[in-house]
Amino acid sequence: MADYEIPRPEPKEIDEKNWLQLKDLLERATLKGHPYQGNEKCGNCLYYLNTDDEISYCWHQQLRILVGFEWWCQWWEAIPED
Repeated sequence: MADYEIPRPEPKEIDEKNWLQLKDLLERATLKGHPYQGNEKCGNCLYYLNTDDEISYCWHQQLRILVGFEWWCQWWEAIPED
């Protein structure tokens, strides 16, 4: 058992499929890892599911992925104050 070596990870077919879907999303969205304009960032966007978390789910119909608090995309929308 001591001679067993863990094989190198190799991409699977599902990884290629996921990449193609995400690549399409990247081409349609402007998603950046930092605020683009002033204080507009995912963490204070209407679509950021849990504003207390550093990484949360974006439920905007064009994205629907995990995003970081400091990220930004062109669909940023302010949280209503009511």
